Amino acid sequence: MTPGARIQAAIELLNEVWSGTAPPDVISDRFFRKRRYAGSGDRRAINERLYNVLRRRARLDWWIKRTGIDLATDARARIITDLAVAERIGSDDIAALFTGIRHCPAPLSDAEKTLAEAVHGRPLRHKDMPRPVAFEFPDWMEASLAALWGERLEAELAALNQPAPVDLRVNTLKTTTEQAQESLAEAFVEVQPTPLSPWGLRVVGHPRLGGTEAFKKGLVEVQDEGSQLLALLVDARPGMTVIDFCAGAGGKTLALAASMATDGAVAGRLFACDVSANRIERMQARIKRAGAFAIKRRIIQPRDDNWISENAGRADRVLCDVPCTGTGTWRRDVYAKWRFQPTDLTDLQNSQRQIMENAATLVKPGGRLVYATCSLLQEENELQLAWFMENHPGFQPLPMPEVWAETVGGPPPPAGPSLRLSPASTGTDGFFCAVLERVA
Repeated sequence: MTPGARIQAAIELLNEVWSGTAPPDVISDRFFRKRRYAGSGDRRAINERLYNVLRRRARLDWWIKRTGIDLATDARARIITDLAVAERIGSDDIAALFTGIRHCPAPLSDAEKTLAEAVHGRPLRHKDMPRPVAFEFPDWMEASLAALWGERLEAELAALNQPAPVDLRVNTLKTTTEQAQESLAEAFVEVQPTPLSPWGLRVVGHPRLGGTEAFKKGLVEVQDEGSQLLALLVDARPGMTVIDFCAGAGGKTLALAASMATDGAVAGRLFACDVSANRIERMQARIKRAGAFAIKRRIIQPRDDNWISENAGRADRVLCDVPCTGTGTWRRDVYAKWRFQPTDLTDLQNSQRQIMENAATLVKPGGRLVYATCSLLQEENELQLAWFMENHPGFQPLPMPEVWAETVGGPPPPAGPSLRLSPASTGTDGFFCAVLERVA
């Protein structure tokens, strides 16, 4: 593909991301499956431009608005601005890419030419930019994030806007860390142990993992180190009844299965529950690849579910990783930050409370409820925990240093009664976790 054709593909891909609801990587994979003519170099260059524009959206829009030109902040305008500001390409050279010939973008309009000239050579970050613009986050979240991080706010937000590493979890149902590393090395995939998770391997560079024997045979699963740590903190053991109450794609369920394994097989009862039949169905391929056949999948109803009533008070461990704003995963789902509005947060909080109430009924006396989110907002974390404790005196929070020492080993990286992970502090995605025990 020519440079201009790559830009046109990036414009089309950006439009699909902004009009869709799936993460950019999912939309990108779908986009290129329909365009087999795009080679690996083309895909890499187009995806790089896609993510660059997504990570700079607020700053690009600020520059477009600052020019005073009557021009919509669409994919074309943002890419033109990115070329002129971030790559410092002059307006004539940009025009040479927008010819409308051989799959190139349509020629620049007069307003677009003026835009390219007006912003050429400007700094990507300007002293007049408000903090939400300079650090790429919704302004309605500023008060909450500032209260959480204080002086560390800008460093934390800057880390959230960087590319995320690719972490793998070694599937101990099938292999050891050393054997997994050897298998990956045979496919020329270099990895290093993750700093915190004993299951984790961090990939060096950007190799294709899907075709490796290690992946196809289920020796490894792609899973952020922070997500691995949450599964460890559940403290699932052989012989227990364990429920992953919001199982989603099943990544943590598979990790729990490995924790419950004896002689290569899951010992105990492990349930993966979700309200989405589609997610529960798609999980089956991962279960088969991992060899975790003992996992039982359940589609549950948000309210008045018979299975929940029938199994009340029977579970040793219930992981409640609730749906949330996903602020901790902005490195991966770059566009997620712009999908939510304050009213969405209120709806999510109500849903989280309902889920916690349902999950709590499943915990037996002496058992544990593990509340987790991939959010950084206190409204979804500490405040929800405080609400639950006020309304459910039969549960008590366990000190995180003790739980961490029992499950992961050593002291937890950030001090506190609950666990908070973030890209800046731990090099993981952002997570919150609290472990609650039902009083016997």
